[in-house]
Amino acid sequence: MESSNCQHLKISLIKPDTDKRLQCQHCHLTITEDELGKGFCPECFENTGKKRYDFDSVSSESPDKIRYRCESCGIIIEC
Repeated sequence: MESSNCQHLKISLIKPDTDKRLQCQHCHLTITEDELGKGFCPECFENTGKKRYDFDSVSSESPDKIRYRCESCGIIIEC
């Protein structure tokens, strides 16, 4: 969809993802602490019926990185 002739005149800021994320050690679902809710992995529970509480912390994006998306061609521009 990207056009080599696009001058990227219509861009929008992409908000950095600074929420702490957790990854399930079993199914590898990545989820924020807020989305986790009851504390067990919803994906494992849905697929196996087991409540698994084993998660690893996953680093989120650096708040120093600024990204924009061109609304015309969809390219991501990082600064």
